[in-house]
Amino acid sequence: MRNKSIFPSSPQGKLTGVQDMTLAIIGTGNMAKGLATVFSGSGNAIVFGSRHPSEAASLASGFGGTVSAASIPDAVAKADIVFLAVPYDAAVAVVKAAGGLAGKIVVDLTNPMKADFSGLAIGFSTSAAEEIARLAPEAKVVKGFNTLFASVLQNGGKVAGTPATVLLAGDDAGAVAQVEALVKAAGLKAIVVGPLAAARNIEAVAALNIGLGYGQGKGTDIAPTWVGI
Repeated sequence: MRNKSIFPSSPQGKLTGVQDMTLAIIGTGNMAKGLATVFSGSGNAIVFGSRHPSEAASLASGFGGTVSAASIPDAVAKADIVFLAVPYDAAVAVVKAAGGLAGKIVVDLTNPMKADFSGLAIGFSTSAAEEIARLAPEAKVVKGFNTLFASVLQNGGKVAGTPATVLLAGDDAGAVAQVEALVKAAGLKAIVVGPLAAARNIEAVAALNIGLGYGQGKGTDIAPTWVGI
């Protein structure tokens, strides 16, 4: 019942308090587009942040309404929650460009894969999320969305008509609860798996999913979940 004290339910049973936020999505690739697809209908403003404003503006124009574009520092400054929808190798540059992300809830989507996608480049004694938290010690880092292919997000967060599962981990309980509520308000399933160190396991699950999707040719309309939770 952790969410209830932060986001009380309305009489209709829906979570309140997760609308009217600004979500900064850093990146202009397929994952960024997928996140905007999932969240654009949930009553929140979205701003794409990029070092290439013209690319961000072009992506934003495909959504209209409450979706806009800005530089990385400006997007972060406006945001309640920041999503890192960039490759892991770009995380250092993004954190620097964002000015450190102090005080921000930062959702890390990255997967530190080897160049040939044969497995993780780092782990299991650390994770991409923990390394990003070290780069941005004053941010509230939450791992999430990295186990989903971009095509699943662009399909509204559904796999074969079923809402996909977002695995979450973080050390700040309030930040994790806020991201969890946002995920559920967007119609997806959320499972909180533990503190930020649990991102090591989440990233391993993502590596397995990538291996199934690409290495074994299962395609990208797949996603991991747990039955009974």
